[in-house]
Amino acid sequence: MSFSLNRATIIGNVTRDPETRTTTSGQSVVSFSVATSRRWKDQTSGEMKEATEFHNCVAWGRLAQTVSTYARKGSKLYVEGRLQTRSWDDPTGVKKYRTEIVADNVILLDKKGDAPAAAPAAPAETTAQPEAPAESEINIEDIPF
Repeated sequence: MSFSLNRATIIGNVTRDPETRTTTSGQSVVSFSVATSRRWKDQTSGEMKEATEFHNCVAWGRLAQTVSTYARKGSKLYVEGRLQTRSWDDPTGVKKYRTEIVADNVILLDKKGDAPAAAPAAPAETTAQPEAPAESEINIEDIPF
């Protein structure tokens, strides 16, 4: 039996406001782009270099609605999903390809005060998780180690 894995995980900034559409069946879909950068020191010159990659992303259903509500250009996002390549013929007959991340999970990483100005106040994640207790609520003697 063979095993394969198609998984993409990125953390980066939204490059433009998400574009929301609705399919003919009424399902929401949102398209957005996320930029990721890497830095390294050039071995020969010793100077710092930087390269940026742009990732096309798409989310469906409730996740699409959440992304379109809270993400804006400049928002920092964690995006997790699978890679998918689509192809089509443009009006001149040339075959075009687009590889995108089909998101299963998106987490807004902006702190409350750091979100882009156009974004409404947002929860930290798209999925509900219990809030951590404040430090004053933690009793050191209750920690089992």
